[in-house]
Amino acid sequence: MATTLAFDVYGTLIDTHGIAALLPPQLGPRALEFSRAWRDKQLEYSFRRGLMRQYESFAVCTGQALDHTCSQFGLRLDPAGRERLLAAYRSLPAFEDARPGLARAREAGFRLFAFSNGRAETVSSLLEQAGLRDFFLEVVSVDEVQSFKPDPAVYAHFLGRAGVPGSAAWMVSSNPFDVLGALAAGLHAAWVRRSPEAPFDPWGPEPTLTVASLEDLAVQIHA
Repeated sequence: MATTLAFDVYGTLIDTHGIAALLPPQLGPRALEFSRAWRDKQLEYSFRRGLMRQYESFAVCTGQALDHTCSQFGLRLDPAGRERLLAAYRSLPAFEDARPGLARAREAGFRLFAFSNGRAETVSSLLEQAGLRDFFLEVVSVDEVQSFKPDPAVYAHFLGRAGVPGSAAWMVSSNPFDVLGALAAGLHAAWVRRSPEAPFDPWGPEPTLTVASLEDLAVQIHA
């Protein structure tokens, strides 16, 4: 069987900071800072809920993280403005290297899956509008396990859905926590290091592979 690649979606294929251009103008030059704080709190809430075994969907974590970040930045949103931002999060843009990188991986004979913290229907819609959905055999969601990455249970669930052992699968992610989680669960892991200044977590295990672009992925895994 061909090697299986599990692609993280948010932050790896889809640019979560694309939301910065759609933030209210009163944030001014702080828009990107707001976007980063929102993303950090979104992930923090998913980690905390996973540890506490008090699961809510990634969409709920995203909404609650938005509310917290608005309080932090002193931004007042009416219900319509809040919903506009959350709707925009469901139609974020893809990174420029996503489509060519996925095309090369498919042409090289890999089995491609999307594997995300988001619900399957939400992620499928997001990938569809970004022009990426047709590259994937399936969209696998942690929602099916009621937990979040990097819980070992979600990687085991992915392997079961893909029908492969960890030795035949790669996690492809720009998120170090996801790379480390996959390695701990017995998968190979490729870290997409989009910035040369981005540090990897100093835990000891290193990514199986580090690439600067998704366009480099297929060739380097074959190598």
